[in-house]
Amino acid sequence: MNVEIDGQCWRMRMVLLLLMLLTGPGNVWAATVFPPVGNLQPFKTLSVYSSLDVDVSRPLIEAFQNENPGIAVRYEDLQSLEIYERIIRETDAGKQTADLVISSAMDLQVKLVNDGYAQPVPQVAADNWPDWASWRDTAFGLTFEPSVIVYHKPSFDGLPLPKNRAELIDMLKTDEEHYYGRIATYDVERSGLGFLFLARDREHNRDIWDLITAFGGAGVKLYSNSSAILDRVADGRFVLGYNILGSYAQSWASRKPDLGIILPEDYTVVMSRIALVPEAAADPELGRQMLAFLMSARGQTIMAQDVKLPALHPEISGENTASAMRKKFGAQLRPISISPGLVVYLDQVKRARFISKWNEALQIK
Repeated sequence: MNVEIDGQCWRMRMVLLLLMLLTGPGNVWAATVFPPVGNLQPFKTLSVYSSLDVDVSRPLIEAFQNENPGIAVRYEDLQSLEIYERIIRETDAGKQTADLVISSAMDLQVKLVNDGYAQPVPQVAADNWPDWASWRDTAFGLTFEPSVIVYHKPSFDGLPLPKNRAELIDMLKTDEEHYYGRIATYDVERSGLGFLFLARDREHNRDIWDLITAFGGAGVKLYSNSSAILDRVADGRFVLGYNILGSYAQSWASRKPDLGIILPEDYTVVMSRIALVPEAAADPELGRQMLAFLMSARGQTIMAQDVKLPALHPEISGENTASAMRKKFGAQLRPISISPGLVVYLDQVKRARFISKWNEALQIK
């Protein structure tokens, strides 16, 4: 009896010691810790800041560790703005920061690179990695996620679905009573992803404000996240949601049969989660190692099949991949290029003008 209790105490002390080593004093519960496979000793610790939920990322982390059993992973699930601000704060204070950063905020990731907060990682990508999906051998796209229209299938029973933005405008103007108060999209003042998608809309469609004006006339509801919109469209409270991240929509649709998805035929914007190794990384070689795995055929296959995010690797086949979507939708897909153009609207003056135009089109005072 005493031996068992002592054994339990010893194991508990070891777990706490491991957590303290991985997270630092006074910050034991700030991160999810993945101990090295088999609790190998000694081990190295890879630190990751990511906007992707830790439970969603788990298959990738565990597969990486199985290939690298001497590595523990300290994973912090943060909002994209938190990641951006933390990298800058820690670097400017002369401290070490994460070894790898993964974020859906494409503009903020590119700004980190542009401002010198990330380091080049040459020869990490596949030779035929898309040109638009990397910049300066420093910022690398990992996924291929379209912006879609979601709709409530029963609400369109016997009615034509809008295949493009012009048809969507006509639909809203033709039957205002049916759609009033039952359309939703991101609030671009509170949602970085919503702002990113609308800014790309403006690049591809100079008349996009006509659609936003139609939304305003239809009493559009605005939200800062995808889940709130998908939940309301799936159960019929709303009939349609615009510019929703397709990977989230697909996940919901797999559980909610009344939720439908449309990729607009005039053009479909595609975003990519960007990974980079910070300039002040504690162990940049570990960051490079994890990044190489995430961009490998093995890592990208897990990304598509287990994480359920469309994989970007050009040699990966299967339904949930860029190559499959390219084959099906062709030039309709418009990937957001990882380039300095992404930081244009981070300029406060330009951003304020854009939001003012948004409010004007919605007729918000």
